[in-house]
Amino acid sequence: MTIWILPIEGHEQRYTGQWLHHLPVQLAQAAAARGVPASVIQIEGEMPPPVPLAGAFLDFAGTNIFKSTQIAEVARRFQRGEVQPGDTFLITDAWHPGVHQIRYMSALLQKPVRLIGLFHAGHYDPNDFLGRIAPRDVAWAKAMERALFEAYDVSMFATQAHAELFRAGVSVAADDPRVAVCGWPMEYLAAELQPHLGQPKENIVLFPHRLAPEKQLEIFKDLAGSFPGWRFLTCQEMALTKGDYHDLLARSRVVFSCSLQETLGIGCYEGMLAGAVPMVPDRLSYREMYPEEFRYPAEWTASWAAYQRHKPALVAHLSAVLDRVVSGGYSLTACEQQLSRFFSGEALYDRVLAA
Repeated sequence: MTIWILPIEGHEQRYTGQWLHHLPVQLAQAAAARGVPASVIQIEGEMPPPVPLAGAFLDFAGTNIFKSTQIAEVARRFQRGEVQPGDTFLITDAWHPGVHQIRYMSALLQKPVRLIGLFHAGHYDPNDFLGRIAPRDVAWAKAMERALFEAYDVSMFATQAHAELFRAGVSVAADDPRVAVCGWPMEYLAAELQPHLGQPKENIVLFPHRLAPEKQLEIFKDLAGSFPGWRFLTCQEMALTKGDYHDLLARSRVVFSCSLQETLGIGCYEGMLAGAVPMVPDRLSYREMYPEEFRYPAEWTASWAAYQRHKPALVAHLSAVLDRVVSGGYSLTACEQQLSRFFSGEALYDRVLAA
């Protein structure tokens, strides 16, 4: 059996660059550990110079160049007879128009294959880029997502909250087994962060998110005014390499989120691995992921207006958190144990390598 990985285009500021390197290796190791004879082949696409919109890592035109050239290479592999019945395609960005072209070639060339897609976001999430566009202007999007779902044998999600959001938005029955929850294949993170640990902690509260409306940066910046003895830093406002970013995580005491969209939350997890205390709202995927002591009431940052009403409570809570952090009053061991399954690919590998 061959497992064909169609990766997301790699960007240094995103996890996608790490996936390009680590995922094929991890999947091959998982196959060997399970005694499954499988070869792993990764199909990349053409990477034009990126021109992303503000608040987005993706270049919305560039990603289609990448995906289109990926699928052209997949078609050549079908044409040369390299794709065989029983092969599996792991499409790491399930919002990939090429999935229907694979189904087309598979059916007409009589080479049945399995398709597994990893969903990250989409029109079904009202806080996603596509979801924020007026429905009349993207009337095709819901049908497109339903068609993507029907094309996959399994649609994978990192958290239950994300899976439920998808089921509701795409009208998928609660008992449909084609929706599955697994962790994302990011077990490499701890090792990557290890060389950066041990630096002296500084009075830094870090905002590890994109500069996008649903991340509510304005709340973070307004909070900073209540804590003159602390630096409130926003990662994406600085020109950071991945190494710089990891150093900053290791020097920070707290990572803060007030997101209205979060289907996993990699930045807060990275911060926790680097010894920063996470402070997240009690909503979205955070609710199932983080122990209660690291969550604050969701209504405090439900909107800018809600924040204004609840600002005294949030300031008092954050003040208590910062005092406790400085005194060494937090243990992150239980938090790390609870989060680890969301950042391990073992459940995904089981699906991909199933007979």
